[in-house]
Formats: sequence, structure tokens, C-alpha cells
Amino acid sequence: MIEFIALNLAPIMFASLVIFLILGYPVAFALAANGLLFFFIGVELAPLSGGSITLDWPLLNTLPNRIWGVMSNETLLAIPFFTFMGIVLERSGMAEDLLDTIGQLFGPIRGGVAYAVILVGALLAATTGVVAASVIAMGLISLPIMLRYGYDRRVAAGTIAASGTLAQIVPPSLVLIVLADQLGRSVGDMYHGAILPALILVGLYMAYVFLLSIFRPNAVPALPPEVRTLGRGVKSLLVAAAAMMGIGYGAHVWLYPTQGANADVLGAVVGVLVIYGYTLADKALGLNTMSRLAQQVIFVLIPPLALIFLVLGTIFIGLATPTEAGAMGAVGALVLAFMKRRLKLPVITQALAATTRLSAFVMFILIGARVFSLTFYGVNGHVWVEHLLTSVPGGEYGFLFVVNVVLFVLGFFLDFFELVFIIVPLIVPAADALGIDLIWLGVILAMNMQTSFLTPPFGFALFYLRSVAPKSRYKDTVTGKLEDPVRTDQIYAGAIPFIVIQMFMVVVVILFPQLVLHYKAPVIDPSTVTIEMPTLQPLGGGLGGLGQPGGLGGGLGAPAGLQPPGAAQGGLGAPPALQPQGGLGQPPALLQPGGLGQPPAALQAPAAGN
Repeated sequence: MIEFIALNLAPIMFASLVIFLILGYPVAFALAANGLLFFFIGVELAPLSGGSITLDWPLLNTLPNRIWGVMSNETLLAIPFFTFMGIVLERSGMAEDLLDTIGQLFGPIRGGVAYAVILVGALLAATTGVVAASVIAMGLISLPIMLRYGYDRRVAAGTIAASGTLAQIVPPSLVLIVLADQLGRSVGDMYHGAILPALILVGLYMAYVFLLSIFRPNAVPALPPEVRTLGRGVKSLLVAAAAMMGIGYGAHVWLYPTQGANADVLGAVVGVLVIYGYTLADKALGLNTMSRLAQQVIFVLIPPLALIFLVLGTIFIGLATPTEAGAMGAVGALVLAFMKRRLKLPVITQALAATTRLSAFVMFILIGARVFSLTFYGVNGHVWVEHLLTSVPGGEYGFLFVVNVVLFVLGFFLDFFELVFIIVPLIVPAADALGIDLIWLGVILAMNMQTSFLTPPFGFALFYLRSVAPKSRYKDTVTGKLEDPVRTDQIYAGAIPFIVIQMFMVVVVILFPQLVLHYKAPVIDPSTVTIEMPTLQPLGGGLGGLGQPGGLGGGLGAPAGLQPPGAAQGGLGAPPALQPQGGLGQPPALLQPGGLGQPPAALQAPAAGN
């Protein structure tokens, strides 16, 4: 029995960790305690394992270095920077301004507020990257409006909760930072690979609302005209958008010869700045060439878009690392809050406190995972997991199917940080053995783990929305009518269609890997490469100098007039016998019979007749 335990300690250790988590122990302490407990057991059972357990007491001396490796990881500095940026922006009122303006822009069409929630969710994801801030802000602002004007409660709740989870897949997502660290890949590559699937997911959300507006129009009504206080003016906005694209394209053409691939991003920046400057002048000078709606949309959208460029644009064009971009984003968030006159001491202290809590949470889980992995690798757990996953039928697609099913089920009970730190390090060796690109794998896993925020019973986005949704009948502050509450089962039911959309997107990314793999540089075919060697000038007659005629007696190729005395009789002390005998084009004496390569005459073999 003891020998059986020694030979199967890895699966027993993993099963015990699951039991620890089910019992409700904090993840960081469950990981560390499990690792230390099984380290002691492994050392005692090592003689009975037939060499499969390689643990010994001196191995514990490596723990300080492993923990120091976590604490000194500069990539993880991006987490507090982006967290601080998101919380400051959430406190600055940016979400309110975006929801109000974009809601009125889309208000005249069915599902307009739902479209606004999805777009604002994507913008907040690209600026804040914090699910809690996005869901709570949109729940407080948009949910009362959607309920007031007749939206189906399940549709309203599901749209808000799902749009908040976009912060997990839209760069600069904290999930992508942690995944890149655990996969040993560049955060910039992870962002570049995730951007296109994230945009497609936003489009699928909007397509779902569009289908609802066709088949269930009463579930997503348009806003009444009296609510749209900004009035009309969409044509003016379209003209401004067309002018911005034209200016951006012209700037792109102008900059391309000097900036190359970065010209498209820089051209867009030029177009946005020109239109923003014109809008400021139009309002300040009272020109009234733009509608009030167009002015408000531009004033509200440009600052967060500028912050997105400051964070993502600088990463994509290679100007900054993700950590440096996070620092710039934090400063940019402070500047935006100051411009809105909402940069106050309580805002800063709350942001610092929340950032410290999240950063400590991540670091403690990472330290616990280091302790666990030290023991798990010592009992050959990585080999057990690799054999388990690589033996799945179907090759890489079978592997991806099994991993995604396991992650989806675990997402019902575990947070994405726990999934990343526990599961991902175990599947990386198997993915490497199957030749799977780890950036592609990371985007698939991030898309899958996004569902963990929407799946009951522990979907955090559902809990965040539940905390701000009305729990009992209430009197609407605008209409004065009594409104029914939003029940928990309605929140859960509203999330189901978006969970299906997210899993469909996982399948799309698996079937079309180029959606992610475009981050790679073009592959060069070696057969098309031509190497041209430069043509060398002839060295001149004989072995003279370095390309000068005259043989070895010409010094180091110096003209005869500059040679030292006696050089004409043999160079720098060379005997006359080394001089060429036949002038230019004749072999020097050393190459004549008896010269270099031939034995001296005295040593040559006698002729056959002698």
C-alpha cells in the first residue's frame, strides 16, 4: 500500500489540493500548506518510489530563491499600475459620461441602450481592465434606465454582466498579463494576439442584441424622444468621423516613408487630434458648425481613446513595455481625473488601498503556487500531467477540448487567478510537447476563463450586479412608478446566452488560429533568400605586397619611392633570392623549382638515370 502511494503521489497531491479548495481554505494558504505537507511525505517515501520522487530536505533551501524570483518579476508590476489606473478612472466619472452620451447616440434605435452598454464595456475594459468597476458602474447607471423604459430584466442583467467581463480579454487585461507570465511569453505578444478575438467578441454581443431587436422587439425598446436631451445631429457626427478618417489616411501616407508599419497608428492619432482641436475651437468660438450631440460624443470619447493609445498604442509600436505603458496609463488617469475636477484625496486613497489589496492577493497566490510546484515537480507531477494530456486521442485538438472542458467546469468554483496559477503551469509542458503556440493557447484560455465570471454559483460578475440591482419593489425617481425588483434567477438566466457566445468564440479561435497568430512576423522561406558576395579586387602580380606589383620584396605594398634603403634588393631585409625573377605576372623565385613547396636542390632526389 505504501509503495502504491509512493508511485502515485502526484495524483494524490492534486486531489488533496482540490479537497482543500472545496473545504473553503484560502487559495494561497491551501497551495502552500499542501506543498509543504506533501514535501514531508515525499521525502519519507522517496526510497520506496523507485526513483520517481526526487525530493530531499536540502531542496527546501531553494524556496527563498523561488520566492525572490516572484517578488523581482518586473512584468507583474503592470498589475498594480493598471489596477490603479482603472480605479481612478472609475472614480473620475468617465463611465457615467460615456454611458449617458453613447446611450443617447444609440437611443433612437431598438436595443440602443444595450448597444451603448456593450460599447462602453469595451472602452472601460481597454482603459480600466477591472471587472468589478465596470459591472458596478454600468449596473448603477444603465440598469435603472433599462428597467425604466421597458427592457426585459434578463436581457438587461445579462448584457451588463457580460459587458463587464470584457475586461478579461480586451487588452490591457490583468488576465493576459498573468497568463503571459505563467506561459513564459511576452505580454506585448499576448496583447497583440488577443485584440482581434476581443473585437470579434464585442461584435457577437452586438449581433445578439440586434437579433433580439428583430425577433423580440419588446425586450429591447428604443428610448422615447423626451429622454434624448442632446437632440439630433448624427449627420454632423458622421461628417466629423469621415473627416477624421480622411485626415488620418493622409497622415498615414505622409508618414509611411519614414515610420513604416507604425504609420497607421500615428496617422490615426493625427486625425483624432485634428478633429478634437477643431471641436474645441468650434465650441469656444461659437462657430456652431457641429451639432451639440457631435460635440459631446467627441469630447467624451477622445480622452479615453487617447488613454487607450497611451497604453496599447505605445506597446504595439514598440515604444514602451507593458510595465512602462501601465505607469503612463496611471499618470494619464490622474490627468483625466484632474481635468474633470474629480482628483481628490479620497479618490487617491481608495485607489491605492484597492490596488494594494489586489496586488497582495496576486503575490500571495503566486508564492503559494511556487511552494506547491516545488513539491509537485519533485514527485514528477508535471510528467504525470503531460502523459495524461498527450495521451488524449485527437492530438492537439483533443488536448484543447479536454483542457477547455476542465477549465470551464472549474470556472464554476474557482476565480481566474486561481485557475491561472494552478492549472496553466501544469498544461504548458504538454502543450509544448504537442507543438502548440503558447500565445494562441493563452488567448483560448483567457476567452474560456472569462466565463468563470458568469457561471453560477460563484460568478463574480453576477455577484457584483446583484449587489447594485434592486432587491425589492422600488419607486422610480424619474417616472414615480413602482418597479419590480431584479431577481437572482433573472440575472443567472440573462447570463446564459452570453456564456454560449463566449464558448462559441473559443471554438472560433481554435478553428481559426490565424486570428491570434497574426502577432508573429512573416515567416521567411530560406529557399528564396539570395546571398551576394562582394567582388574582390585581384592581389596583383606574384605575392608582392598587399596588391602591389613587385613580389615580396616590395615591403607592405608601399610604392617603390617610399621603400627604405635596400628594399629594392630584397624588401625589409629579405635576401635577394626571394625576389621575383620574371617581373609582373611571373611566379616568384620561391615558386620556381627548388622554391616554396619544393625541396632545395641539394635535397631533391637524384634523377632516375643517376
